[in-house]
Amino acid sequence: MTKDQRKKLFILMINMFIAIGSFGIIIPILPAYLKSIDQGGLAAGLIISIFAGAQLVMSPIAGKWADKYGRRIMIIAGLSGLALSMFVFYFSDSIGILYVSRAIGGIGAALLVPAIFAYVADITSMDQRAKGNSLISAAMSLGIVVGPGIGGFLAEFGLKVPLLVSALVGVVAVIFSTFVLKESKPADVDVPEGKSEPMIKEIAQSFNKPYFIPLVITLVMSFGLLAYESVLGLFVDDQFGASPQDIAWMITATGIVSVIIQVFVVDKVVRRFGEVNVLRIFLGVAAFGFLLSILISSYAFFFVITMIIFLSTSILRPVLTTLISKLAGNEQGFAMGMNNAYMSIGNVLGPLLAGTLYDVNIIFPFILGLVVLVITTVGSIIWKGTKKIA
Repeated sequence: MTKDQRKKLFILMINMFIAIGSFGIIIPILPAYLKSIDQGGLAAGLIISIFAGAQLVMSPIAGKWADKYGRRIMIIAGLSGLALSMFVFYFSDSIGILYVSRAIGGIGAALLVPAIFAYVADITSMDQRAKGNSLISAAMSLGIVVGPGIGGFLAEFGLKVPLLVSALVGVVAVIFSTFVLKESKPADVDVPEGKSEPMIKEIAQSFNKPYFIPLVITLVMSFGLLAYESVLGLFVDDQFGASPQDIAWMITATGIVSVIIQVFVVDKVVRRFGEVNVLRIFLGVAAFGFLLSILISSYAFFFVITMIIFLSTSILRPVLTTLISKLAGNEQGFAMGMNNAYMSIGNVLGPLLAGTLYDVNIIFPFILGLVVLVITTVGSIIWKGTKKIA
C-alpha cells in the first residue's frame, strides 16, 4: 500500500476503535449503574437489544446515504451520534432516557460502520481489500478488548466518569475527522437515484444481489458468536465454577488473539487460499469448535475451544466483508449498510434465543450454533456466486 493509503486507513482505524471502545467502556459499570437506579437484568438486556435494533433499522438507509452523500459526512455524523448518546447517558438517571441514549448510539453506529467499510473499498484495490478490511476489523477487536478495561479503571474515580470520558473522546474524534478525513467516494461514480425504502423492503432488495449469500453467512456468524458470548459467562460458572476473573481473562485473551490474527494473518491466508476457500475452511473450524464445546469436561479445554471459535470468527469477519465489497460494484455504501443490518439481526436474535434455550438446558445454545454452522458451511460449499468476483 502507498503512504497515503496507510494514512487514511490509520484514521479509519482510530475512528472504529473509538466507536467500539466507547461502547465497551460502559460494560464494567453497567451492573452497578443499573442497580443504582433500581433496575436489573431486563434493563441490561434491553440496552443491548435497543442499540442493536436501532442499528438494524438504520443501517440500510445509512448505506444508501453513504453512496449518495459521501463517506466522510456519514462517518462524522456517526461519531457525533455516538458522542451524543454518551452525553445523554451521562446527564440522566432515568431508565427511559437511558434507552433513548442507546437508540441514538445505535443510529450513530449504523451511520459510521458502513461508511468506514465503503471508504476502505474506495481507497484499496481488489488485492488490497482483504488487508484493509482486516485492519479495520482489528481496530474493532482492539476496542472490544481495551474499552471495558478503561471503563473499569475510570470507574474508580466515579461511576459516571467512564461515560463522560467516552463522550469527550467522541467529540475529539468528530473534530479530528472533520479536519483530517477527506472524501473518498469517486466523483465520477453514478449512484442510482431513488427514495429510501422501509427497512423490510431494503432487506428484500438484497435477496437478488450477488452478495446475498455472504450477507446470510454474516448474519449466521453474528448470531452464533453473540449467542455463544451471551451465555459464555453463565456456562463456565455453572459448569466449571469459573470466577469472574477467569471469565474476564478468557474474554481479554480471545480479543488479543483476534487483533493479532486480523493484523498479521488474514491478508496472508487470503492471498494464499482465496476468500472463498478461507470462508469454507473457517466456517467448518467454527462448527467443529461448537461440537467440541458440547463434549469437553474442563475449564481449560473450554478455554482452548473458545480461542478456536474466536480465531475463526476473527478471520471470517474481514473475509466476508471483502467478499461483499468485491461483489457490490458501485453499491459499496448500500452493500456495507446491508452487511451491518444482517449483522445486527444476528446480534439481536442470537442472545435472545440462546438465553431462552439456556434456561431449558445449558447445552442447547451450543447445539443450536453447531446445527446452524454446519448448514451454513454446506451452503457455502454449494454457493456458486463467487464466480462473479473480478
